[in-house]
Amino acid sequence: MTPATRTRTAVVDDACAAAADQARSAAEGAAGRPVGAHQGFAPEGDRLGTHFFAATDPAYAGWRWAVTVARAARARVVTVDEVVLLPGEGALLAPEWLPWSDRVRPGDLGVGDLLVTAVDDERLTPAYAAGDDLGEETVALELGFGRVRVLSLDGRDDAADRWYDGAAGPAAPIAQAAPAPCGTCGFYLRLVGGLGPLFGACANEYAPDDGRVVSADHGCGAHSEAAVRAESPDRVETLVDDYRFEEVTVGPPPLPTAPPGGSVDDAEAGEPLGHS
Repeated sequence: MTPATRTRTAVVDDACAAAADQARSAAEGAAGRPVGAHQGFAPEGDRLGTHFFAATDPAYAGWRWAVTVARAARARVVTVDEVVLLPGEGALLAPEWLPWSDRVRPGDLGVGDLLVTAVDDERLTPAYAAGDDLGEETVALELGFGRVRVLSLDGRDDAADRWYDGAAGPAAPIAQAAPAPCGTCGFYLRLVGGLGPLFGACANEYAPDDGRVVSADHGCGAHSEAAVRAESPDRVETLVDDYRFEEVTVGPPPLPTAPPGGSVDDAEAGEPLGHS
């Protein structure tokens, strides 16, 4: 059985509590300007306590000056122990510090930037430990072209979830309005390996996802088999103008008549026929 630990409540020292003016002078000396109203006194221990004053600097709204004063045993003189600026309730604070590896977000990498991958990155595994085609990996290593690390199962699952739940998945608005899924499109290039049954790349230059990975049940209006059904024009009734008319004769056309005279004048001599 663990014995209970007894804690003693700090007792307010009257001399330290009465040193508010001394604490204010110390706070103003550190701030370089007058400080605000006295916000209380808190005992810290035997003959030890802290006075609080509101900060008046506009850049530190909600902050307060904390001046700790102390008194030695059997002494009557109170001295200033430390002066610090501390955030109060509602103070503007910087966000909690995060290491760079946790701050990087997709799209942050620019031209010339290098993103170091951790040695123990769970998304990667040694190439000899995983692969869709072990024979291919073995030959590549023998030829000196093999990769040191490849996607692990966790890395593959993360990528699949990210792609499927993102703008290239079936829930995207453009996919909901598509005439057919990408898996049935002639421009769909199926990936090889473990991700092949569910993902491929779009090769339609007119599609918004051209050159990007899309799920087989994604879709858009640029599907290769999308066709617009021709609508038949509305039938228009024949219009007859009965306000005026023209009389015409109905019958066979007249026969053509020969022009008067022939093509040769009877008074002219005949042409030789060329007989000997």
